[in-house]
Amino acid sequence: MSGPRDPHDPYAGRTEPKLGDLDHLDQPHPATEPNDGLPRMNVEPDYRRRAPPGRHKRKKRSGWLMPLIIVVLLAAAAGLWFNQGRLRGLVPRTDFNDVLHRAQVALQQGRLDGVDGTSARELFEAARALEPDNDAARQGLNNVGRAEISRADAALQAGNVDQAQQALTNARELLGGGSDVDRLTQAIAKAQVSTGQIATLVAQAQQALSDGKLDGTDGATALYQRVLAAEPDNAVARHGMDQVGGAMATQIQKALDANDVSAASAGMDRLAALLPNYAQLPTLRASLSARQAQTGTALTDAINQGNDALRAGRIAGHGDDTALAHFKAALAIDPNSPQAKAGLGQVAEALIVQANAAIDSRDADHARQLLDQAASLTPGSADLIAARARLGQPAASGAVVAANQHDDNTPATPPVTLTPQQHLQVANMVQQARMAAQRGNIMSPPGNCAYDLYRGALAIDGNNPTALSGLQALPGTVHQQFNQAVSAGNLNKAGDLFDALSNLSPGDAGLMQARQRLVDAWVDQAEQQLDSGDRNNAAFSLEQGRKLSPNDQRVQQLTLRMQGGG
Repeated sequence: MSGPRDPHDPYAGRTEPKLGDLDHLDQPHPATEPNDGLPRMNVEPDYRRRAPPGRHKRKKRSGWLMPLIIVVLLAAAAGLWFNQGRLRGLVPRTDFNDVLHRAQVALQQGRLDGVDGTSARELFEAARALEPDNDAARQGLNNVGRAEISRADAALQAGNVDQAQQALTNARELLGGGSDVDRLTQAIAKAQVSTGQIATLVAQAQQALSDGKLDGTDGATALYQRVLAAEPDNAVARHGMDQVGGAMATQIQKALDANDVSAASAGMDRLAALLPNYAQLPTLRASLSARQAQTGTALTDAINQGNDALRAGRIAGHGDDTALAHFKAALAIDPNSPQAKAGLGQVAEALIVQANAAIDSRDADHARQLLDQAASLTPGSADLIAARARLGQPAASGAVVAANQHDDNTPATPPVTLTPQQHLQVANMVQQARMAAQRGNIMSPPGNCAYDLYRGALAIDGNNPTALSGLQALPGTVHQQFNQAVSAGNLNKAGDLFDALSNLSPGDAGLMQARQRLVDAWVDQAEQQLDSGDRNNAAFSLEQGRKLSPNDQRVQQLTLRMQGGG
């Protein structure tokens, strides 16, 4: 319906729907092209893009490709894992190769030994510290030892006996012994002792023997050995050595009677190394074994009881059933027992923990008592020094500390106002302590070592966080340097560092592991020296291992081998 439109009609301009042509519904509708306002473009049929006939088939066929890639990647990863050792060897080792090259150059130039870090021995030892199992570093040290043999021969032929002796000492340290070492030892001894001096040496040895002086460079043992090195068939010196053996046997028996098994065992090693065919050795060996069996059971019981009391919280106090009492009883049985010493260190650490709790509770008197008790066990503990710094108490003896008691309400660390000069002094001391620690001067020299410098800084400013953290970090530094010294074969230095670690952190859980590593290193060296025929140095190395762990299985096995003349 149509008609005039009202301009106010809201439906004005509406187009009504139409059905269109209903007569041609069954015919195909012609395609209409869209009118988007853009220019029309004709596309030739030959250039139309067509899908490849096998496209959908390839999509279905490519389903196996991703699992195959994953399998290949996993196989490659497994190959890298199982061959990582060989692949690691292909990676350039700049530091190690540089040290090794400088060591070889120093060896070629004849700079065999020294203390400035540029000698062949020092550099090969540094290379071995970087890679302990490297054959090139090990062979390099052996080559340095052979070069020292040549240097000793040349010095002896030139009449420089002192230089020959020094070169021989270096060679013995590197090679452990051998035919060339024995040959040079005898040749140098002959050069040092003229025919007229032999009578003088014999008289000096006899006097030393009558005075009971067996050890030392001027002892009867060393003097008779010098005579025998120059004249192996000297009857007077041989008889004198038998007398030395009798005196040593007497000392061993006295140690057994005093229940000092460690001293008796060490004396037995020295006697067996000096006179392996001494007649009384079997009897003394049987007495030592019986005494070791007796003391071993009592020692084990005391240590186990101490550990039980420690776990139960019975640290110290009145009575005999405390950890402190049991570990002291163990040390009375064997003064060198590493387990008993470690137990006392754990007792000290527990007392320091209790003292810190007392400080937090503002119970200054009780904290002082606990710290004094810990100081009687481990006076060098870094945690002890730090706790006393918190308490505002100097690291002094118990008597001095007891004279400075305060009320329970006294603050643990009284506030102290430092002058600018004191601030500067503390900063300088902390810096010097860091440098001393890096040099390895942990506990010595006195006054200039890291330990003393940190303590000095804390004596001025007990709350200085840098000094406290530096002091408490010393055990970690020492442990790292200890591992490096053992890897480099510098066992004397490793022993000093172990002693420092024992003083700084007596309750450290890693202390027993470090002790065992050092024991194994000393026993390894003793075995090498014994295999090369150097029985005296082997006995010395074994004694160092025994001091650390007298009941160690390898120590006991090598002891039996040496005492049996093996």
